[in-house]
Amino acid sequence: MTIDVTNLNEPEITCATCQACCCRLQVLIISDTGVPDEHIEEAEWGGEVMRRLDDGWCSALDRETKMCTIYEQRPWICREFEMGSYECKTERTDNM
Repeated sequence: MTIDVTNLNEPEITCATCQACCCRLQVLIISDTGVPDEHIEEAEWGGEVMRRLDDGWCSALDRETKMCTIYEQRPWICREFEMGSYECKTERTDNM
């Protein structure tokens, strides 16, 4: 029997341990999910994206809880970005 030990030292990523690193990425608005207008801005290249504040974080992120304040209306890309996925782990590593 072989045991995969590659991830034994990595802490489990859960809602309680999420660092919301993905909330610093530019998020394209590619479908209508009901994102409130105050969280949308036009990017330099002309597309609609989630607005980020001066601190670099998404305007819909609660800074204290690191939770989305518009979770039910979040953009499609946010819905597809899976917690604990390769992309998630890469963003966490890049931001440490």
